[in-house]
Amino acid sequence: MRQLVSFLLVVFSLAAQTDPAPQPPLVYEGKPMQVPVICTEDDIQALGMSCSAESPCPVYLELSGLEVLAGRMILAGNLHTESATLSSIVLTSEDSGKTWLESHPRIRQAALDQMQFFDLANGWIAGQLIASLPRDPFFLVTLDGGRTWRQRPVFGDPHLGSIEKFHFTSATEGRVLVDRAQSGEGGRYALLESKTGGDSWGILQITTQAPANLRFERASSAAWRLHANEGTKAYHVERREGQRWSAVSAFRVLAGTCAPAALLLTEPPEPPEPSAAAGAAVSDAVEVFQIGGAKPKKPEPRKKKR
Repeated sequence: MRQLVSFLLVVFSLAAQTDPAPQPPLVYEGKPMQVPVICTEDDIQALGMSCSAESPCPVYLELSGLEVLAGRMILAGNLHTESATLSSIVLTSEDSGKTWLESHPRIRQAALDQMQFFDLANGWIAGQLIASLPRDPFFLVTLDGGRTWRQRPVFGDPHLGSIEKFHFTSATEGRVLVDRAQSGEGGRYALLESKTGGDSWGILQITTQAPANLRFERASSAAWRLHANEGTKAYHVERREGQRWSAVSAFRVLAGTCAPAALLLTEPPEPPEPSAAAGAAVSDAVEVFQIGGAKPKKPEPRKKKR
């Protein structure tokens, strides 16, 4: 019996860790789209948010990176409230911005920002977990042009810090500068190098100041841009057309709200009305029922005293 209970606990635990069902694609029809908000009571408690059913917390979309590879577009960012980061988000379009899907599961309490593609296949997105201080910096790495991604840590153990900047000079070789927020011995900044396309990293030097001669310049696209539009309160993916920019897609900044699930309280059903058998007279006699054995006799009515 104990083995059965243990087995069921393992099954339920694995089921709880399963990624949520994939969302239907977002379709751009001229108005800013709204990404779905996934917020649980566990999130509210773990992040210390003061959200309630009467006063839900607004959830905002923040997009920080855009890459355009032929007809494929990739956006990276996060979903957050005014006080906490909920999760990362990666959005991909295969039809030049008409429809969008999430190409990587959301990472809880993580934010994504900088993105680089060396060619049409090899690319990286920088990220870190956001708590009271940024920690555990990582990369999302793709080998197929952003169709799929895998997460790779910068450090082999838990570490405070965030990715200041990075640059790959080939599909395999790159460097990253990590701001350790004055948490490490020897200095605030760590410069690391990878020769495995971001799968593993080794420390080159640790300094108190960011290296002055470090240049991680990447030319921005002259044909595409990600623009925060104040008028529509949305992020616009825009393409240059001569001297003007034209939106090919847009996402609302206000994505939704976060609140505990409301308890549905209903009144108990009314008790059934007593009914007499057809043709029988109603009296004050009580019939006794029992399960099993012979049916007891109905009690005799009391005789009147003379």
